Amino acid sequence: MTTDWHPLTTELAIWRAEGRALPLWWRDDDAVAETPELARLAGLAETLQLPVHLAVIPKLAEPSLPAFTANHRLIVPVVHGWQHENHAPEGEKKAEFGQPRADALAQTAQGLTRLQDMFGLAMLPMFVPPWNRLAHGLRAELAQVGYRAVSTFLPRTAAHPAHGLTQINTHIDPIFWRGGRGLVPPDQQIANIVRLLQDRRAGLTDAAEPMGFLTHHLVHDADVWGFTHDCLAVLLDGGATPADLRNVVG
Repeated sequence: MTTDWHPLTTELAIWRAEGRALPLWWRDDDAVAETPELARLAGLAETLQLPVHLAVIPKLAEPSLPAFTANHRLIVPVVHGWQHENHAPEGEKKAEFGQPRADALAQTAQGLTRLQDMFGLAMLPMFVPPWNRLAHGLRAELAQVGYRAVSTFLPRTAAHPAHGLTQINTHIDPIFWRGGRGLVPPDQQIANIVRLLQDRRAGLTDAAEPMGFLTHHLVHDADVWGFTHDCLAVLLDGGATPADLRNVVG
């Protein structure tokens, strides 16, 4: 497969010429255990020297995970819901925390406590709701149970949606979820990234938000792995700077 990166490298050249900063962060969802796919993810992070923020499902997490991450400094554990269970009403899009329910806040606290016990200070107290959907009222309460950040998908509308809470979203997803879970056509994906960058330059979205790349290591095929490496490399070579959100959120 031959990919034309020229539209993206041209846009990145404009960013460099204008002296614009482009922090780049990487989030990977649905981790539960050490697997060959996780080892491949960690190897790619080392190759790129780009931290990967690993969204771990707390209730399902196995002891092999902290043992693995302890030997991989570029893996940053974060909290991925509680058990990745769909609670959406019938006919609505899947979500674990998309609608108000009595035990939702308690489960977010339970998830944070479990991963703090497993990973200690290596983890970032960031809440990543499964399916990237989060009830507005719950967002305001996350800081009360110890979270310092929250992450969903698409450009944020507020850097601090609640006191003590920073929103840092992802923006690029290479998986074609509605098309067999293969790779989104590269020309389509590249055009989308260019639009995201142009919207930032035009002031339509928050240019200070780190640009987020989202992956799901357990379901990647060879094309998704290849595009992930190449796209992140093009962004970094074009002037984007690696971001470890532990240093951004504090």
